[in-house]
Amino acid sequence: MRKRSRTVALAIVGAASFAVAGCRDEQVDAQAFPDLASCQAAAGEAGMFTPEQCEQAFAEAETLHVEAAPRYDSLAVCEEQHGEGNCGSEAEQVQNGGSGSIFMPLLAGYLIGSMLGRAGGGMAASQPMYRNGSGGFTNATRTSNFSANQGRASMSSQQFVRPATTAGKAPMSRATAASRGGFGRTGGSRGFGG
Repeated sequence: MRKRSRTVALAIVGAASFAVAGCRDEQVDAQAFPDLASCQAAAGEAGMFTPEQCEQAFAEAETLHVEAAPRYDSLAVCEEQHGEGNCGSEAEQVQNGGSGSIFMPLLAGYLIGSMLGRAGGGMAASQPMYRNGSGGFTNATRTSNFSANQGRASMSSQQFVRPATTAGKAPMSRATAASRGGFGRTGGSRGFGG
């Protein structure tokens, strides 16, 4: 009976190990760029992306910016969250529409991820990056703050979750932004390495 108990216990431990490994979040090899030209230059220098992948990722990030950038009811509230000079009207940033009385942060870079362990290093996704009120940067989902908008890091694929749509929704007021703790002040802070 003792031998059977040990075998059962080992089987349970082994199954638990696989279950934990299966729940572990997939890691993404990510790189941040301040603009498309920086990504394309890095692609030419044996970067982890091709120039075509840079273009595709930047187009995706720009689309997400239009759909999901935080929106504020005044320039003052936007600049409180993102810093002076880092905001513009929705009408200036959204082609074919947008309100001049709604304000959004300006794009301050792009975060691009490539799944590790996939054959050919398949593209994961991209995210727009914005300045936060602390002088750093944050992604559109507000899951992380970054010290720079350029460099490489390995991070959770959760950093690339599609942000909720804000287009057509009521913009945040000072009270709404304060109740949410401000934009880009949630999540952990991290830096990018060379």
